[in-house]
Amino acid sequence: MVAAEAKHPSVYLKTAFTTLYYRFGAFFILGALAVGIVVPYNDEILQAVWLGAGGGKGTAAASPYVIAMENLGTSVLQHTVNALILTSIFSAGNTYVYCASRALYSLSLDGRAPRILSYCTSKGVPIYCFAIVMLFSFLSFLQAHSGSAVVLTWLASIITGGILISYIIISITFLNYYRACQVQGVERRERPYYGYFQPYGTYVALVFLTLVLLGYGYYAFRPSWNVETFFQSYSMQILSVILFFGWKIINKTDSVTPDKVELVWERPRIDRYEDATTEPPLGFWEEMIHIVGFPTKKGMLDA
Repeated sequence: MVAAEAKHPSVYLKTAFTTLYYRFGAFFILGALAVGIVVPYNDEILQAVWLGAGGGKGTAAASPYVIAMENLGTSVLQHTVNALILTSIFSAGNTYVYCASRALYSLSLDGRAPRILSYCTSKGVPIYCFAIVMLFSFLSFLQAHSGSAVVLTWLASIITGGILISYIIISITFLNYYRACQVQGVERRERPYYGYFQPYGTYVALVFLTLVLLGYGYYAFRPSWNVETFFQSYSMQILSVILFFGWKIINKTDSVTPDKVELVWERPRIDRYEDATTEPPLGFWEEMIHIVGFPTKKGMLDA
């Protein structure tokens, strides 16, 4: 999605995808392993927060990282972790606003949303899409009231189910792309980015995500059947199936076979754009320095 607005998509996105593995491994896998070592499952503070006795459920106090710092007895580290959580929330919010506004903009271009949403400012920002997406951020205030928090819980569960479905669709899309490359004789290694361990890695991800999606609301069946919990957990799954087959039946769309998949699409246009861009791409640290306003090597040369 960000490729459409990247100055050098073949360079920047390749670097982003390559470093993603290291960031994911360091921040998520190693982070979860570390916090699982210092905060056991039977930690008193963790159990109190989860059961609501500690009064911190749904807040930063429920974070196992904060609990770990509390167990160490250092108040400074608690505030440090809270600050890091705040930056993480800001980063996630920034990403979701960007993706949601661009997805709505794309729907408008395809004629599946009001045409007025395709309007952009002189800087290329779909301002009306951005405004609509930002309105949903006010739903976060539902957490401030215990009664309204139920609505927020429903929304969070539905959105989480939608995210899982999105990653399942991404996996299926890649498998179709992989087959199309094989049938049409396209060498993936010649592309700017080449994914390793394929298609086996995608099959593993697809099976794992499907199991998570099916077991997402297992607690609706234990210890007894709960209708509200079931629909809270599986509404998006049911709705997605209805929308998918409903769209195919109403519009009589056909599935594209691997030999007819369009693998070139806008690539020649992108190549011409990158060839015409004389400004060399910036490195990561130089880009960060440029964002905060300090002069970079390129800026000093231009001056």
